[in-house]
Amino acid sequence: MNDSSDRAAKDAERAEREFESLLLYLRRHRGFDFSGYKRPSLMRRVSKRMQMVGAASFADYVDFLEVHPEEFPQLFNSVLINVTSFFRDPYAWEFLSSQVLPKILEGKSADEPVRAWSAGCASGEEAYSIAIVLAEALGLEAFRERVKIYATDVDEEALALARQGSYSAKELEPIEPKLRKKYFETQSSRFVFRPDLRRSVIFGRHDLVQDAPISRLDLVVCRNTMMYFNAETQARILARFHFALNGDGAGDSAGYLYLGRAEMLLGHGTLFSPLDLKCRIFARTPQGDLRNRMLAMANHTRPNAGFADSLRPGYAERLKDLALEESPAPRLIVDTDGVLVHANQKVRTLFSLGVEDIGRPFKDLELSYRPVELRSLIEQAYTEQRAVTQSSVERRFSTGEVQYLDVVVAPLVAEAAGAVGVGITFVDVTHYVKLQQELLHSKDEIQTANEELQSANEELETTNEELQSANEELETTNEELQSTNEELETMNEELQSTNEELQTVNSELRDRTDEVNRANAFLESVFASLRTGAVVIDGNLSVEVWNDRAADLWGLRADEVLGKSLLNLDIGLPIQQMRDAIRACVAGTSQFEEAVLDATNRRGKKIQCRVSVRTLAGRGGQNHGAMLLMDEVES
Repeated sequence: MNDSSDRAAKDAERAEREFESLLLYLRRHRGFDFSGYKRPSLMRRVSKRMQMVGAASFADYVDFLEVHPEEFPQLFNSVLINVTSFFRDPYAWEFLSSQVLPKILEGKSADEPVRAWSAGCASGEEAYSIAIVLAEALGLEAFRERVKIYATDVDEEALALARQGSYSAKELEPIEPKLRKKYFETQSSRFVFRPDLRRSVIFGRHDLVQDAPISRLDLVVCRNTMMYFNAETQARILARFHFALNGDGAGDSAGYLYLGRAEMLLGHGTLFSPLDLKCRIFARTPQGDLRNRMLAMANHTRPNAGFADSLRPGYAERLKDLALEESPAPRLIVDTDGVLVHANQKVRTLFSLGVEDIGRPFKDLELSYRPVELRSLIEQAYTEQRAVTQSSVERRFSTGEVQYLDVVVAPLVAEAAGAVGVGITFVDVTHYVKLQQELLHSKDEIQTANEELQSANEELETTNEELQSANEELETTNEELQSTNEELETMNEELQSTNEELQTVNSELRDRTDEVNRANAFLESVFASLRTGAVVIDGNLSVEVWNDRAADLWGLRADEVLGKSLLNLDIGLPIQQMRDAIRACVAGTSQFEEAVLDATNRRGKKIQCRVSVRTLAGRGGQNHGAMLLMDEVES
């Protein structure tokens, strides 16, 4: 018993190590960081894909991904569950429309913008639901002039569907008929969200864990998304939502957060206060000016930490290190001796650097000359005593993908000592370069490109503020019950997603069954209409078809002969005399055989019967048996 327990524990430990290696592989090669996701649900989704491709372990699945890069989108689609609908939980949307939106609009002037964010928008139903309630509250003209709705997700395929704004009649069932008619246009069998209102909804890719939040928002809607993350990651996301929402400046209207029914804010009372717990709608708690907001983001998970902490020896230096480490921009520092002295997490992930590389001569690292010759740029920065920028540096991957980077090399100058090193910052401008290329080739995609550029500009506006934020710490008290509730809701959505897939397969099977039934009915009518006896046999000479004329000739009904060997039937036809001819046609060595036999019909009358045997050949020349035609020869 002890041996089996030890073996099971070792197997579980090995599987956990292999799973962590898989997550590291995905982050390094595809830029997806799943480390903040809850392990049980994440392992379930990955295991589902492994079963489909026949991978026995996580290590085998890594090998499979290396050989089959086309598997990455299938894996991400499986992990990123896109279960959503219009106005999900109607009572909560009713509360949002009647109680929350009036509070937001009361605090604004008639021409002041209204900004909302649908975080984890999936295929867009949630974002368009926000658009409908805001349009109803403001009126169509004011909506077009004042409203911006930013809809983001990490799933590019889901975003592509959301940008189209096209849905089936079944998907629109939760919307009242009058609203459906008002906000959607009919195109063939689909319903498309009105183009004049669609311009106010901006879709773009955004990672809640890694990317900077959108700023100056009145409403954040993030429903059944945070429940996939662990408690530490949830705390970081909530701090970013708090930073993104209005409510600290003079005259600011309050900002509101709308979560899913399984999500709570246990232990985050300093950031949000409940407006309605049943509806999961929370109001942002003010934190004063920008400096106090930064301190709150750093300390909201440390209830006993105060301003006096900043007086501890080395605390300020530690904050600087943490700020550099958590910088959303990949950045490294090289001293005047040419030694790499610091590389933050972003740049280590981007160029697969290890902690052991810090302290090595920079010229010994591949990064010093690839994707761009950095050593000459460093010399230029020292010589000219200014920042040197290399724009749109092309970086190619073995998969054929191309990344474009802006590289900024800036000298670090101490007042007394002069230059003490250089800071090298990498800015990913792939989106912008590709958008420029697309604009040159396709006018039809200008609108989509503009929307992505607007979303990117919003992210860039908050980058400088994000640089000042401190590292958020883990809060674990009173989280176990909430975590269990979120896990159950996650499994519920997984089951819903699987059920939708099964319904689709079921529908296809019904269609195929109908086609087979129609084909069988057609064949039965053809055989019934023949004026000669017709018999179809399979490769084992068993009867598969016995038409009415054959029953009339020999006195046996179809239900008496189906499945029985033709050569063993007790009828008035000496079929044994054609045994060799029948076997030859079944085997394919002969295509047609014919003979006239003396026979006795069911009435006992002596007749002569012409028997024709023909091979039944399917596609590709494969034989499926033979068909016999039997007809009385008139004397």
